[in-house]
Amino acid sequence: MWPRVENSDDQLSGGGSVLGNRIKLDDELFEKVKKCAVLAGYASPDEFVIHVLEKEVTAILGSGEGSEDEEEVRKRLKGLGYIE
Repeated sequence: MWPRVENSDDQLSGGGSVLGNRIKLDDELFEKVKKCAVLAGYASPDEFVIHVLEKEVTAILGSGEGSEDEEEVRKRLKGLGYIE
């Protein structure tokens, strides 16, 4: 369905696949990724992995708006008289 990287420099020793020419996956995991991508309706395994990684990174690190959200809450609490 999708092209596999065939360059020997891009293969794991003992077999594997490279996603985005940077992330190396063994064959078993890559097959699971392909299956998930198809079942979830993604255009490619790359698209699926990028989406999953973006979600996980945001879950761990936050969206980067945490300090803005905290400041907004602080302003509201101050306006309500709960903090000075």
